[in-house]
Amino acid sequence: MPNYVYFLLSVLALILGYAFYGSFVAKVFGVQPDRETPAFKQADGIDFVEMKPTKIWLIQLLNIAGIGPIFGPILGALYGPAALVWIVLGSIFAGGVHDYFSGMLSVRYNGTNVPTIVGYNLGSLFKRIMQVFAIVLLLLVGVVFVTAPAMLLENLTEINKMTWLIIIFVYYFAATIMPIDKIIGRLYPLFGIALVVMAAGMITMLFVGDYNFYAAAEWKNQHPADLPMWPLIFITIACGALSGFHATQSPIMSRCMTNEKYGKPIFYGSMIGEGLIALIWATVGMTFYQSPEALQATLSNGGPAAVVNETSLALMGSIGGFCAILGVIVLPITSGDTAFRAARLTIAETFNYPQSAQMNRLLIAIPLFLLGAVISQVDFNIIWRYFGWANQTLATIMLWASAAYLYRKQKFHYIASIPATFMTAVVMSFICSQKIGLSLPMDISNIIGVVSAVLALVAFLLLARKPIAGAPTDA
Repeated sequence: MPNYVYFLLSVLALILGYAFYGSFVAKVFGVQPDRETPAFKQADGIDFVEMKPTKIWLIQLLNIAGIGPIFGPILGALYGPAALVWIVLGSIFAGGVHDYFSGMLSVRYNGTNVPTIVGYNLGSLFKRIMQVFAIVLLLLVGVVFVTAPAMLLENLTEINKMTWLIIIFVYYFAATIMPIDKIIGRLYPLFGIALVVMAAGMITMLFVGDYNFYAAAEWKNQHPADLPMWPLIFITIACGALSGFHATQSPIMSRCMTNEKYGKPIFYGSMIGEGLIALIWATVGMTFYQSPEALQATLSNGGPAAVVNETSLALMGSIGGFCAILGVIVLPITSGDTAFRAARLTIAETFNYPQSAQMNRLLIAIPLFLLGAVISQVDFNIIWRYFGWANQTLATIMLWASAAYLYRKQKFHYIASIPATFMTAVVMSFICSQKIGLSLPMDISNIIGVVSAVLALVAFLLLARKPIAGAPTDA
């Protein structure tokens, strides 16, 4: 059997996962098509704005994608075909569930952000933790997603990185304070064309060019530096399989959705779409480069951005490659702008500060961007390492909150509690073993990770049925 069949089977698995498991998740949640959504109840012309479901889906996909489903899978390709397995299974059973509940619980809670969602289901302590955690993560995301496209644009043009940083920051500021349908709602369809060109073009040219798909792939850890697959692959490939950043983005679109029945295509479907993008770039990494060592050589001379430049130009020529690179640049920009927007909304919700007046939005946005500008001068690799762990930790907490919601409703909570338990082991093992954490030996870190996961599950089963004071009873 030719190796490209594995790619086609992976695509088919994602499609079937959306069709069947996505429907099961929506059924467990209990969609109420006749229930009034925040887009109608709280319409303000700024953040709560009614939009068509097709436009919301496109915006949601671009919001959550960023550089994660490109840079992450390129780095994950060093591990071999296990990257494809995590992308497929993670998107269907973890990421899709996470994104669906972060969006639909926001709909049920009148468009609230992730700290409030977590607080309603895990208690006030977790709410306070998440208020700080979410804002810090959003700042890191905003900075990562301004730095990465600036580096790509510097490679593509003769304009230096600092100039591009300023230009992108100015755009982000406008997108953060303007009504959502004025900039984001109008530009994203155009950005979507670039995204489609990038993804479809890259994989098509691998087929047309008669490349030997996954030439060196073996079912073992193939990383040239012999980095451990557990837990690193689950941190490295985040946005293409499971990402806590998505929980900060779904509430933005929950405020624009006109009917709960659109939750499956908008939230679960966007995650599957992102999984397809991740699948393509992991495949590029394992196919264009005929060995992990060849891929590592390019990464050593410019990181994932160098891989994007080299593969896009080689596969699609100067014009097609230019368009493909633009598509890659669009992804982080369309997540960075909404990261800062979500940070503004989270801060406003924390202090109960209305955002209908432009001056109120400016009073939050200006210091937020000044802080972001300072952080952008820190080494990109340091920011990225902290972002990876913080991102997956947020995803883990959001999954536990989703499980608690289902548990109290006496519904099938295992769709959320099983991936939450798994990811608890991942994030605890990671932070215990890495230099940004405790730097413990890997075997000890793995034991701590597994024990933490078991304890978290036991605590959940013992405590999660208790009602949380202040949580809406009709959600």
